[in-house]
Amino acid sequence: MTFQYDVLVIGAGHAGCEAASAAARMGVRTCLMTIDMNKIAQMSCNPAVGGIAKGQIVREVDALGGMMGIVTDRCALQFRMLNRSKGPAMWSPRAQCDREKFIWTWREMLDETPNLDIWQDMATEVVVDCGSIVGVNTMLGAEFRAQCVIITAGTFLNGLMHVGRTRVQGGRMSEPASKGLTESIAAHGIRYGRMKTGTPVRIDRRSVDFSLMERQDGETDFHTFSYLSEARTMKQLPCWICYTNEKVHEVLRTGFADSPLFNGQIQSIGPRYCPSIETKLHTFPDRDQHLLFLEPEGEKTNEMYLNGFSSSLPMDVQIKALQQIPALRNVRCYRPGYAIEYDYFDPTQLRHTLESKVVRNLFFAGQVNGTTGYEEAAGQGIVAGINAALRVRNEGEFILRRDEAYIGVLIDDLVTKGVDEPYRMFTSRAEYRILLRQDDADMRLTERSFHIGLASLERYDRMLKKREKIDAIVSFSESFSVRAALINPVLEALGTTPLQRGCKLEELLGRPQLTIQNLLPHIAPFRKEIDRLCDGLSANQRNELIEAAEVRIKYKGYIFRERQMAERMQRLENIRIKGRFDYLSMNSITIEARQKLTAIQPETLAQASRIPGVSPSDINVLLVLMRH
Repeated sequence: MTFQYDVLVIGAGHAGCEAASAAARMGVRTCLMTIDMNKIAQMSCNPAVGGIAKGQIVREVDALGGMMGIVTDRCALQFRMLNRSKGPAMWSPRAQCDREKFIWTWREMLDETPNLDIWQDMATEVVVDCGSIVGVNTMLGAEFRAQCVIITAGTFLNGLMHVGRTRVQGGRMSEPASKGLTESIAAHGIRYGRMKTGTPVRIDRRSVDFSLMERQDGETDFHTFSYLSEARTMKQLPCWICYTNEKVHEVLRTGFADSPLFNGQIQSIGPRYCPSIETKLHTFPDRDQHLLFLEPEGEKTNEMYLNGFSSSLPMDVQIKALQQIPALRNVRCYRPGYAIEYDYFDPTQLRHTLESKVVRNLFFAGQVNGTTGYEEAAGQGIVAGINAALRVRNEGEFILRRDEAYIGVLIDDLVTKGVDEPYRMFTSRAEYRILLRQDDADMRLTERSFHIGLASLERYDRMLKKREKIDAIVSFSESFSVRAALINPVLEALGTTPLQRGCKLEELLGRPQLTIQNLLPHIAPFRKEIDRLCDGLSANQRNELIEAAEVRIKYKGYIFRERQMAERMQRLENIRIKGRFDYLSMNSITIEARQKLTAIQPETLAQASRIPGVSPSDINVLLVLMRH
């Protein structure tokens, strides 16, 4: 046995698993180090994957050849496509998962991955030589050496948990904090800070009166997270909805004096978009109720997760408040909610490859970069793993643009703008979200990943065949003419205006009331073409193909316009300015711009334009100086 590797990944959360899996499958010898091998890919908070914009990230990870989508499909207890009332650019898949099955499915995936070892230990010190990382030393005295190291330590770096005035060191409940690693990294000039997150109480389902709750079932259609999955296989379970009330709020307020959020015990900043229940009461004092979701933790456990009731109030206050909810009047809990503070590193010190600008061959991914969420972590993890493997192979860099992927938006926001609170992805953060839909992540990313040796040949071939069939459906709709006399009775029955004269099928499909599925029975040549193209496909594959083609047809104009906008911006992306200017000496741009440009050192003019405090006039000055 040797402790010498090409790539060493520290931490086996969602970022670490994707990073280690990607690097190993790209052919470099990889080791994944974790404190507890029985908690690999643990879902520390809600056992759910996806959500608004997050679901798109998981589809992108899958399109690149990552594993999160496959694991989620195998462990999904309930699936829903969010934002269906909006356009397809906003559709976002989400799945409630079996927590324990998720861990062991990931563990099986990693155990079956060639070139990958797992080591149970805690990294305590980075070893740097001449400005490059060469390895780490561990709590057990092991000396690991590697060409590249990826830090994905999640909430474990100097983790400190809070329940009221009680404080316990740890990265998660009953798991030790990582000591010494932050200070060792910081000693080499890398800036760090503190952030906070939290998790709700866990409830025994046997103590819940479900007759006083609203049942929420999932969907059983063809959608999955992975482009390779045929269907979800687990028994589908319901979630449940209830509300807080004024009695609940009165009890919660009695604990405010002992709340670590309000008494000064917690100084760090928590996630704005996932606030604790006490923060909701403080921020919205006039609200008389707040929505709660009671969600299953697994197929064969009584443990349930109370989404919306994250808290760090004293344990007795949490329980007494829950008892004021009619459905939970006899509630029994497995553990209270708690807050956790942890170290993160300023992501503006990173390149778009997620390599440190300060220490060569040192990469960071996940919550250590100031993000929140399993999906954001996985997206960073696979990019860091790819780039570490490429560095070992001396084969350049893998960078995703903002018009290529939500992952590209995420990383660009981190390294360009930095964070002042835990970063969460939303569709509104992507200026090209019509191009970044969940239905076409494979069309955007699989070919790039295949050419660097990550996405499999099976995945690549499937994508090419799907693209060919979509193009054929789109081409048929553009060329096939529909006669008014034949189609008008159908249009009237479907609640849309009859035709005055014939038109192309494409024009009909542009109407919101019409879909490929509801027109197929009435247009025989179209049905025959679809049947020909879908011959040999499963029902799920057929439905996925039809949906993707329909989105292309309905949103053709919007997609074309957004692509033009992205191409215009690409001109600025191609103008490289790194190392071209001494910004502090440039009196023709604002003082704030000088300071921000000096601190971040953007690679391109487009990146410079996205830095807060750098104005369009500052960009124009740089353009003139570059003689463009």
